[in-house]
Amino acid sequence: MNATMLTEELGIAIRPIVLPTKKVVRREEIETIVRKIMQYEEGKAMREMAKKLKMSAKNASSKGGSSCDAISRLLQDIEMKTATMSQV
Repeated sequence: MNATMLTEELGIAIRPIVLPTKKVVRREEIETIVRKIMQYEEGKAMREMAKKLKMSAKNASSKGGSSCDAISRLLQDIEMKTATMSQV
């Protein structure tokens, strides 16, 4: 995932303001972001969304989950193609 997706689409990150001349993030900016995440409703919503995404990823990657099933199908396809190619 990239920063744009995490901040704009999923809403689970805050992009810091980077000083263009030094290409660094000021400590005050870091403090502001940490406070937003830890103390304010915006941060609470971000944490809740992150928990939901974590559970979705866990379910998808566990046995019977969509990612696990997709990888299993891919492996079956590879095995079939490998077997077909070895017969030629």
